Amino acid sequence: MTAIPLQPPRRLVEFTLDGQETRVPEGATILDACRAAGKNIPTLCEGDTLTPKNACRLCVVEVEGARTLAPACSRRAEPGMTVTTDSERARHSRKIVLELLASSTDLSTTPGAAEWIEEYDAKPARFGPDAARLGEEPRVDNELYVRDYDKCVQCYKCVDACGEQWQNTFAISIAGRGFDARVATEHDAPLTDSACVYCGNCIEVCPTGALSFKTEFDMRAAGTWNETAQTETTTICAYCGVGCNLTLHVQDNEIVKVTSPHDNPVTHGNLCIKGRFGFQHVQQR
Repeated sequence: MTAIPLQPPRRLVEFTLDGQETRVPEGATILDACRAAGKNIPTLCEGDTLTPKNACRLCVVEVEGARTLAPACSRRAEPGMTVTTDSERARHSRKIVLELLASSTDLSTTPGAAEWIEEYDAKPARFGPDAARLGEEPRVDNELYVRDYDKCVQCYKCVDACGEQWQNTFAISIAGRGFDARVATEHDAPLTDSACVYCGNCIEVCPTGALSFKTEFDMRAAGTWNETAQTETTTICAYCGVGCNLTLHVQDNEIVKVTSPHDNPVTHGNLCIKGRFGFQHVQQR
């Protein structure tokens, strides 16, 4: 028998969202309300399994009476508040953030980035060819996953997934200051010499492709990666009795990567090294 946790019903909070009276459960964020209303608010640092760090500032909205724009991902809906998501001030802020991000970071593998840049008429090129970029080669120091800091926007999601919010390994953190800040292991050591347990939960939450499966990295380099040709099949991991759900991404009859459903009550998107990376034996002929 599966135990289903029961919670007392939450009262509804009523507020005004873009001129419409809106009701959401108490504790819901403005971003939750926007999504329920079908509004497409851009965000990078927010994830459905993590508490956001308000780092990317893409989801800012205007709250009547507030001095500054509020991050919709973490600002809770309050009774009687009036929120405008598409005001000139909010759109201008998102445009500037997109320009700064796209001029200093490779967003080519960030889902939605190209559409957001077009929607907000952002022009990253206006900073010129000398805009500061890391220009660092991807770090390939193991056979499981690759770190490409040129694509990192320092959203903190990988740090939180590795740390207190999920894995509790604390193998990585933000090191450095200013433009030299980056996600790093202790003393910036190779992953093979760090506390990393290769669960890959950091890859699961990375929004930009800065962390990717070695298989995906190699296929992209070879020009053979094609998500439109991939199928996804959810199954149960056979390595132990926990019952973790796996989603197998298959291209040309080969498993190219493994993820886990975020709504699964057992894993919430998290896996161990065996579940996420131990699929090679399936493909042995």
